[in-house]
Amino acid sequence: MFAHAGGLLATELTDVTSDLTALDSSGHWAVVITYEGEVTCARFGTVRRAPLPYAPWQGPPRESWTSSLGRDAYVAGVETIRAAIAEGTVYQANLCRVLSAPLPGSDLLGLGHALARGNPSPYGAVMRLPGLQIASASPELYLSRAGDVVESRPIKGTARTPEELLPKDRAENVMIVDLVRNDLGRVAEPGSVSVPALCALEEHPGLVHLVSTVRSRLPAGTGWPELIAATFPPGSVTGAPKSSALTLLNELEPVPRGPYCGAIGWVDADSRRGALAVGIRTFWATGDLLRFGTGAGITWHSDPRHEWQETELKAARLLEVASR
Repeated sequence: MFAHAGGLLATELTDVTSDLTALDSSGHWAVVITYEGEVTCARFGTVRRAPLPYAPWQGPPRESWTSSLGRDAYVAGVETIRAAIAEGTVYQANLCRVLSAPLPGSDLLGLGHALARGNPSPYGAVMRLPGLQIASASPELYLSRAGDVVESRPIKGTARTPEELLPKDRAENVMIVDLVRNDLGRVAEPGSVSVPALCALEEHPGLVHLVSTVRSRLPAGTGWPELIAATFPPGSVTGAPKSSALTLLNELEPVPRGPYCGAIGWVDADSRRGALAVGIRTFWATGDLLRFGTGAGITWHSDPRHEWQETELKAARLLEVASR
């Protein structure tokens, strides 16, 4: 068992729990929370700054991947969301699909190394935990914490080049920033929620994103359990209003998202620091299947076929790396 995230390699597993209060106790923890809310917190006895160890990877053939939603079903789902927007049920919703392929081996360390080389990301992580393996190239920060200061950096707006970003992308980003401000405001010190950056352009391998930063301060006595309860699942992968979007997406998506769109990262309880990424650009393995998720944010101005193509764009480079 091991976890590599934030440039830190953690080994010698000492404890596993689903109790989030452990993150405010002591020690270094690897954290995975599925979109459905299943929590795995794994404490490790040895932690050091180190690169991810090398391992070879032979991925599944590109043609072996299947999708939980085909093109026609996804387009129909986008139309359903647009109808819900017209009725005032939601303003935005993030429709996702899960791809799966036979797992060629038993270890995702090699895939994690291939992702780090072929698709480097600021919040990448590779973990082998009891019953679960993760190889993530997430570019998105769900929550970071340094003492009482908390930050979230939602991504909304994706294209191949800056010129291809649409007015809809900025509008979507601003909607989600408002949602994240509201979520953090539930547990923040009154008046401490701010937006230091709105719709900043970030370049990543093969695409660009619009990224905003929302910051707040926690009052005394408020820790990780309260923070996650107020903000989970991440707003950028659900929709607005969040409760209505969650209900609608549950009706449209035929399989659980699992770690995709959940939270993946590390927490150092001793220093009260940590960083949890949104579980996008993420592969996970349970049993003999390798899985990967992709999705797009839907607004009234969404073109259903364009949104399908956005899910293809987000998946293309990652599947190319995984299927080598």
